[in-house]
Amino acid sequence: MTGPEAGALRIMISILGIKRVFPPTSKRSTSVVALNGVNAEVFEEEIVGLLGPSGCGKTTLLNLIAGFDRQNEGKIIVAGRQIERPGPDRMMVFQFPALFAWLTVWQNVIFGPKERGENPREYEPRARGLLEAVGLKGREHDYPYQLSGGMKQRVQLARALLNRPEVLLMDEPFGALDSQTRSQMQELLLEVWGLYHPTILLVTHDAEEALFLCHRIYVMGCNGGIRETIPVPFSFPRKFDLIGTTEFARLKYNLLSALRSGEERPECQRQLGDKFTQD
Repeated sequence: MTGPEAGALRIMISILGIKRVFPPTSKRSTSVVALNGVNAEVFEEEIVGLLGPSGCGKTTLLNLIAGFDRQNEGKIIVAGRQIERPGPDRMMVFQFPALFAWLTVWQNVIFGPKERGENPREYEPRARGLLEAVGLKGREHDYPYQLSGGMKQRVQLARALLNRPEVLLMDEPFGALDSQTRSQMQELLLEVWGLYHPTILLVTHDAEEALFLCHRIYVMGCNGGIRETIPVPFSFPRKFDLIGTTEFARLKYNLLSALRSGEERPECQRQLGDKFTQD
């Protein structure tokens, strides 16, 4: 299948003809085309990866969907609404957790609904369930400085999901972690997805991570567009043992070969050199 029961679920994210051009930063520089004619879609409850070399526009596209930036051309529709600004229907999980250092784990997680004046009797039970789901039960009164990098990411994930977003946007969420913690967090994300089924758009540079986590992968090229769409055939739930299978190794090799062949083209080397600071 190309998504979770493809055809049975609605399209959650529609990306239609997106172009983003950054103006020159000095008299000696030129405009940078970060995205050019991007068309894509993400189904409800689907995990989709954006994979490609540095500078290809992955994070730029994620920022547009989040409402942190505006495109020059095209439109983005999430759950039937055109995106014009940030909103609680789209939550971002960053590579480096953006936690409030002066608040406890519990206070960080419930910050959003508390500030919006929601009824604690509604959000506190959900918060407790999420903390248990991400393995932080018993750490509610700790402060961020008392947590490891992986635990901080667990807090960030629980906080994002507590807001019940239509879409969870993840920008290299495990990129700063060591390999063992990264692997554990990948499995945790799939476990949490199995419980709550959020729609996830994931930016990653890691082919193995994309294959392990995603239903589909959009491979982006150096020209700021999508080169191809790759369906991932593995069924859910997925466990770490999947990475050791022959089929996984074959698909990973094919994906890395496709990425390498694209990056090694001379025109890509020039473009990526120009765009590197934009992504």
